[in-house]
Amino acid sequence: MRLQEAQQLVDDWIRTYGVRYFSELTNMAILTEEVGELARIMARTYGDQSFKERDSSADLADEMADVLWVLLCLANQTGVDMEEALKKNIEKKSRRDATRHKENPKLHNKREKNL
Repeated sequence: MRLQEAQQLVDDWIRTYGVRYFSELTNMAILTEEVGELARIMARTYGDQSFKERDSSADLADEMADVLWVLLCLANQTGVDMEEALKKNIEKKSRRDATRHKENPKLHNKREKNL
């Protein structure tokens, strides 16, 4: 699925089931909440924290999808074409960081340690 298709699916869902979009500020707060829920799973799965009883049914993919959902809502509300924005962002990073990471000895040392 392309990002433009995903944005359209979210918009169709909102218009069919959601009545209307929440305000942009509300959606920004919801996005922050969803990122926090994703962070909880990441910290417990890949970090040093252990799972709590209430986290036992945590679903990493679902939490990532929740973050993407709200981000697409915000993009729709503010007129941002996420597919175009991502392309431009990758181009920017490619120009800016063309050699930066390749020349970073910290990254090479880390990679060698993990091999």
